[in-house]
Amino acid sequence: MWAAALGYGFISGWDTLGIVLIILISLLFALSAVVDNLLMGAGAIKGGASWLSIFIGLAFGIAGTIIFPPFGGLIAAPLAVFIFEWIRAREIKKAWKAFVGMVVGYGLAYLARFGIGVLMMLLWWLWVWQGV
Repeated sequence: MWAAALGYGFISGWDTLGIVLIILISLLFALSAVVDNLLMGAGAIKGGASWLSIFIGLAFGIAGTIIFPPFGGLIAAPLAVFIFEWIRAREIKKAWKAFVGMVVGYGLAYLARFGIGVLMMLLWWLWVWQGV
């Protein structure tokens, strides 16, 4: 959505409203990435995961997204947290709880990013409609 809004700005020209809206859309884009990681991490923490497991899960999530897009990261991150928590705590129940916490965090992150995406789209529509 951000790239489409930026492209629209180059095609339609940069009036004052367009500049303000692309700044707002850019800030929302950055916020969505931060919120995404915070909610997933918070879910894992609530589930009892260690910070090390969360960082390892994040690294595996990034690698999974690059190697097996678009769903590789969605599978790799919680699976890595589960495995590393199982190794760390030596209890499958604790590892499962951390896994479930991260998956719940994913769900909340999805809802947050969806809402932020709708807001970005509404701002872009405002930009398009003002130029018609």
